[in-house]
Amino acid sequence: MAKAVKMADIAKVMGVSTVTVSKALSDQKGVSEELRAKIKEKAEEMGYKTATALYRERTKANASYTFGVIVSDRFLAKYESFYWNLYQEVATAALQKGCFTMLEVLRAEDEDNLVMPKLLHEKKAEGLIIIGRLRKEYLDDLLEQTDIPYVLLDFTDANGVYDAVISNSYFGMYRMTNYLFEMGHRDIAFVGNVFFTDSITDRYFGYVKSLSEHGLEVRKDWIIDDRNQETGRSDFGFAWKMPEEMPTAFVCNNDVAATMLVKELEQRGYQVPRDISVVGYDNYQPPGLCDIRITTYEVDMKEMAKQTVRIMIRKISGESYKPGVTVIDGRIIYKDSVRKIV
Repeated sequence: MAKAVKMADIAKVMGVSTVTVSKALSDQKGVSEELRAKIKEKAEEMGYKTATALYRERTKANASYTFGVIVSDRFLAKYESFYWNLYQEVATAALQKGCFTMLEVLRAEDEDNLVMPKLLHEKKAEGLIIIGRLRKEYLDDLLEQTDIPYVLLDFTDANGVYDAVISNSYFGMYRMTNYLFEMGHRDIAFVGNVFFTDSITDRYFGYVKSLSEHGLEVRKDWIIDDRNQETGRSDFGFAWKMPEEMPTAFVCNNDVAATMLVKELEQRGYQVPRDISVVGYDNYQPPGLCDIRITTYEVDMKEMAKQTVRIMIRKISGESYKPGVTVIDGRIIYKDSVRKIV
């Protein structure tokens, strides 16, 4: 592809300043009519086009794109509806830009056996969005084989090399833990398999930062798993293991874990928030699991989806964009699951 002609290129050929070229091409004062005519003639001869014209040419040729979207069924268990909602936000954001999405749910056995997605082989998508971390070996093979632009959504690679959009998990959980301290709690446990996903790991370290700033150390017996480590399922093949000495509050890596924890605590005779306080993350509480409205850190799914689609369109069309990891902030949503300790 030929390199786009810039005003500086015209200025160099004409022996004038870039400012003079700009004034001539935009019909501003300060340039004689004779020189203006010569500059315009030379600009046309060299194939100069305004940024607006270049953009229109790119978008006219590719007014609509199709994005393949991949998510593992490990994240779509009975109550794990966060990623369904995130996909719907992506589909909506894409549609608003005149684009379309094709969803493929990866089976666990396909990940284990390195069976690549059908949409990759069928070459029906011009870009690929991967929602939620896939198994490392599978992800490495997938990114090595794909020849279309891709964006990681809700996770990053270990080195931060690939383009990704994530929520501010570290700072969000740091704020949630600080909130519990503000409410008088000091015995605070963390709920989540720490190294199961990047987001859980980040949330754990946000929790650790808050504890450290309040002069406390992490208690291993207060780091509680919320799912089966192998399958990722929290509704099948998993049993809660509560510590012998109970904390006054639990900070959970997501709202699914928080609601299921509330249910477990109630079965053991505790009442939330009278006896124990609980906070979550995501602001997506599955209906029917518990009657308590969980205080949580809301993930801005709409903005994450919009940024993902924006980056994808720019990558496909060849427009300039800022590569790397895009972090989207959220906010605390105060509900009914925390009691202030006097």
